[in-house]
Amino acid sequence: MHIDFYTFLQLLIVSITATSTMTLFSYAVSKNFRELYKEPVLLSLVLSKLKLETAPKTENVLGWILHYIIGFLFVLAYHFLWSHNILPVSILSALLLGSISGIIGILGWMLIFKLSNHKPSIDFKGYYIQLFLAHVIFGLTATAVYALSLTTLILA
Repeated sequence: MHIDFYTFLQLLIVSITATSTMTLFSYAVSKNFRELYKEPVLLSLVLSKLKLETAPKTENVLGWILHYIIGFLFVLAYHFLWSHNILPVSILSALLLGSISGIIGILGWMLIFKLSNHKPSIDFKGYYIQLFLAHVIFGLTATAVYALSLTTLILA
């Protein structure tokens, strides 16, 4: 799959917007339920358990960067499906992609917690439910921004 500069920029904007929206949702749920459901914070805690010999601030920054890179990879997969007409750019495909991403996210976090031996004191069932919903929001946001960017390109 060849991606030119403008497509890369489009996907970067889509992924930053969708990841930020998802993250805002996770932070709001964390605050509302008084639980640690913040993916970038959990990533930095996992990184700290890996004994990378970095400063805690570096682990925090790496957690955020990793979170946004993963978001970009999801959007890249969505773009492949949309640009090859495997799925239409629609609300239904947004819900499907968000749901699949949510399942992948849950399985990924289960694996991360298992491999890192990091067992945060959180309500895992609640975390995985909010994680699934956060990914559905991610899918909806990514689809909406992607569709908007295509419309903007057509009009420009």
